[in-house]
Amino acid sequence: MEESMVGGPERPGRLERLLHWIARNFELLLAVLGAVTVGVMDLFGDALGDDATAAATVLVLGAIAAGSLRQRARADHLADAVDGIQRAFEDMEMVRSLTGSEIGAELRTARERSNSWDFKGGTGTYLRAVTLPECVNRARGNRSNLTFTIEVVDPADGGACAAYASFRRSYAPTENSSDPETWTPERTSKESYATVLAAGWHLQRLPGMTVHLYLSSTAPTLRFDVSPSRLIITQDDRAQPGLLVTRNHPLYRYYSVELQQSRNQARKIELSQARALDADPTADQARAFFESVGLPLPTSYADGAVREIVDKALRAENPYPV
Repeated sequence: MEESMVGGPERPGRLERLLHWIARNFELLLAVLGAVTVGVMDLFGDALGDDATAAATVLVLGAIAAGSLRQRARADHLADAVDGIQRAFEDMEMVRSLTGSEIGAELRTARERSNSWDFKGGTGTYLRAVTLPECVNRARGNRSNLTFTIEVVDPADGGACAAYASFRRSYAPTENSSDPETWTPERTSKESYATVLAAGWHLQRLPGMTVHLYLSSTAPTLRFDVSPSRLIITQDDRAQPGLLVTRNHPLYRYYSVELQQSRNQARKIELSQARALDADPTADQARAFFESVGLPLPTSYADGAVREIVDKALRAENPYPV
């Protein structure tokens, strides 16, 4: 069957396609036509005269200029499209789930070149073992200021410690009260005391460091680590997924407000006037330290229990090694 010169609404005909092609390449056709015209005029220049040849040359140059402008407009449109795609990918990266080693990698990235850190969680074991020492060492090497804001369970609040211990035990693979690693109210209290001691110990050894310390009467189920570049939300079980939120996403601001509101309801501990601590504090020094910040240790704690707190503060093991 012979193809119609003009196609229907679904399939354009040859004439319609030809007209579209001419419209898209009009400047090129005009330039070619002008160039042919100039060539012919050059052959018969004596008969046509210089004015005609010059006019044709101007026509060709105009066609080339118009084509260049149109091509530039197309390039600008393409660049805008590429930018839009790039922004879409960036938006996808603003909030994403983290699993396995991704959590440690993102926390490590967050610590790099970070001059401030906000933490809210249970007792701060990872904070003592990794975050505080690494950030302090980097700030010392760079001779830069460092600000830490920390909120953990109040070690003197028996109800909060019992609630947190119960939460941790409820998700433990086995529950054995005789295991020293089992979460009990006493262990929770000692872990939080250790975080207070660690914060004060590092504060006394880094000029330019500021620590805002808060003790909460509630038992959290999530951990929040906030650097200037990102927020990372994790759980006590690293087998569970975490969440990454970059600072240019609204959720970063929302959670920052939420954490500030939580601190407003917590008890603040002033560490700036705390008693001095040696490189390896004795039990008596640790007791004096806690007395000076308004958080006295229980009288039932013997020297062995106090030394245990010192060990947890300064020699904590990374609970989530890669």
